Amino acid sequence: MNNTRTADSVLSEKDFKFICEFVYENTGIVLSEGKREMVYRRLSQIVRERKFDSFTQYCQLLRTNPKSEMTYFVNAITTNLTSFFRESHHFEFLTRTELPQLLKNNSNKRIRIWSSASSTGEEPYSIAMTVMDFMADKLSSWDVKILATDIDSNVLAKASDGIYLDKNNIMPIATKKRFFSTGTAQNKERIRAKQNIKDLITFKQLNLLHEWPMKGPFDVIFCRNVVIYFDKETQNDLFSRFHQLLSPGGLLILGHSENLGKCQEYFETVGRTVFRKV
Repeated sequence: MNNTRTADSVLSEKDFKFICEFVYENTGIVLSEGKREMVYRRLSQIVRERKFDSFTQYCQLLRTNPKSEMTYFVNAITTNLTSFFRESHHFEFLTRTELPQLLKNNSNKRIRIWSSASSTGEEPYSIAMTVMDFMADKLSSWDVKILATDIDSNVLAKASDGIYLDKNNIMPIATKKRFFSTGTAQNKERIRAKQNIKDLITFKQLNLLHEWPMKGPFDVIFCRNVVIYFDKETQNDLFSRFHQLLSPGGLLILGHSENLGKCQEYFETVGRTVFRKV
């Protein structure tokens, strides 16, 4: 640790252990020793903003009155990293394989897709753009809805606004022109999602460890780069719940470094981290 830290600014072993346990119990996220510096940075910001004298004082608040602080704490400590069309092969699979199959086999003309850890919204907007591109002439006659959930209320607010910094060519120019409005004269670097794409998406706050109010069934569930933060028991429980909520033959899409473990027997691998309910 930085030797310039004062005694009050040192994250003690006791406080770090408590924070790890508190995060696990309330979010299912496992914080290892390797995350200590990240926890220190995030917690330092909380302590400053909440005007506490030390980490220990803030931990005491979490012990004595966790409900009052839960949303603020979870928003500050959880990690949100995403981008438009991240892991592009998943969206290519939707276009090449899944959407044609859904259009062919769904006599009720109903499609439901769930982005279960939507962060700041790039994933559900990417899903919506993929669907709208493929179903351009059919969308008006189909009942298509995308549910986007996240534990962090701050990132959900950003996602719902649909306003993003337009830098580093975040998407093809033609795609951007079709689905986003360009910035104003006062702020040319920002783009805003158009209403037609926003209308496909419903944003809701949800802790994946808690009760799920939606009934499903879903044709596709995205849960990418999330379960790596959970232990095996929590992962297996989530995969089982996803399985129950999927339509027969529905897809579960994970992140590039994730796998189904012992729940693989309930799914067929049909692409890179793309699994179909048997």
